[in-house]
Amino acid sequence: MALRIIFMGTPEFSVPTLRALAEAGHEIAAVYTQPPRPGGRRGLDLQKSPVHQAAELLGLPVLTPLNFKAEEGRQQFRDFNADVAVVVAYGLLLPEAILSGTRLGCYNGHASLLPRWRGAAPIQRAIMAGDTETGMMVMKMEKGLDTGPVALTAKVTIGENMTAGELHDRLMLVGARLMRQAMEKLEAGDLPLVTQAEEGVLYAAKIDKGETRIDFSRPAQDVHNHIRGLSPFPGAWLEMDIGGKSERVKVLSSELASGMGEAGAALDDTLTIACGSGAVRLTRLQKAGGKPMSAADFVRGTPVPVMTRLG
Repeated sequence: MALRIIFMGTPEFSVPTLRALAEAGHEIAAVYTQPPRPGGRRGLDLQKSPVHQAAELLGLPVLTPLNFKAEEGRQQFRDFNADVAVVVAYGLLLPEAILSGTRLGCYNGHASLLPRWRGAAPIQRAIMAGDTETGMMVMKMEKGLDTGPVALTAKVTIGENMTAGELHDRLMLVGARLMRQAMEKLEAGDLPLVTQAEEGVLYAAKIDKGETRIDFSRPAQDVHNHIRGLSPFPGAWLEMDIGGKSERVKVLSSELASGMGEAGAALDDTLTIACGSGAVRLTRLQKAGGKPMSAADFVRGTPVPVMTRLG
């Protein structure tokens, strides 16, 4: 027998899981997602979330509540008579009335190895901290922030130059397979639950714009982790003189390099930049309003002489 599922998710990260559950033959009773937001080139058009668009292509009913404060919305959720709710990057805190609003509860696909990196930005924080391993976990949700017991785990290696975007794309596919496996086990009454460890708890706070500027006074490894952890969004950035004007440039990828000098100084003409200790080579950049480009293409149009200070 297939499960009757309420799916709750919003960004592209959630879409493979929704599709995997539908392909597995489960009945998707409803899809909950964030309401359409202003977007487009001028920010005037209301744009449906990636999950909203995927659900419509699958012919599934979509609901977009702002919250679950009203009893009417909570009752509507219960009236679907679902076996289980599956939550992947939905973006709303769920009250107890929703957590207990299905026969078997709510299961969340979370992108970290809990209890490390509970919270909003586990992918970015793992890379920024220099972690070499992360993963996906299927967790039964409870009132606390990502504190519920874990059902299944899939570990993923973080490469030394891997960006948050690359890790995001890897984890969303791993997560889809893991959630499909979890629902098969839940359907069979064979899904284990293990309480999270009390030690090793870390919180992955939402990325603040104030922490995105590159600080070359830090060690090269930290600078490299910062750049790749914020790529492609929101993007780590620096300021440089372009045509006699100081402009902001995003750095989308880098690699560790040999060399030393005054922090922020260009050590050669290929964008090797000295850090507090060691150096990094900037390999992919993006000017404001421009397209991402390789370092070679960037310096071809915007030469950066040796000893130029960036910051």
